[in-house]
Amino acid sequence: MVTIRALEERILKEGLVLPGEVLKVGSFLNQQIDTKLLMDMGKETARLFEGAGVTKVLTLEASGIALAVAAGMAMGVPAVFAKKHASINMSDKVYTSSVYSYTHQKTYEIVVSADYVTADDTVLIVDDFLAKGSALTGLIDIVNKAGAKLAGCAIAIEKGFQGGGDKLREQGIRVESLAIIDSMSDDSLTFREQ
Repeated sequence: MVTIRALEERILKEGLVLPGEVLKVGSFLNQQIDTKLLMDMGKETARLFEGAGVTKVLTLEASGIALAVAAGMAMGVPAVFAKKHASINMSDKVYTSSVYSYTHQKTYEIVVSADYVTADDTVLIVDDFLAKGSALTGLIDIVNKAGAKLAGCAIAIEKGFQGGGDKLREQGIRVESLAIIDSMSDDSLTFREQ
């Protein structure tokens, strides 16, 4: 719980609410990273999913990579990230899914090499934000296409008022968020008690 409180305090101190219900946390999580806080978040994610049999951590480039690596390190498993565009150095067999980025207002065709997520894996999806759930839905689609088992989703900051987490939980998907914002305005944030 110390990690959760520390994250909430940083959001209150340094987070900036932008138009369109966007929360900017670039000073400690997205562009400049507080590595101690990040590693603590990775350890807390590992604690939450201890015993779930996780063999891979999966995220979407780019902002989720740091937290996915921290969680993977704490769990002792590889971190894999979906690319937003296919490249010539990828294998011929890939899994793809369409994802709408709330922040960028754009749809991406995300791609993961079939070499990195297989039917033998139990996958934990990790991301920095959860708003409406499009990124997680796309990553879950990739896990399903690979025939892998989904352990759940671990999120740094969930914007609970946008409903994505609730929709996933209603589908029986385990979603653990380190901080859940219930309401957000230009001058205030309210966190959900956990």
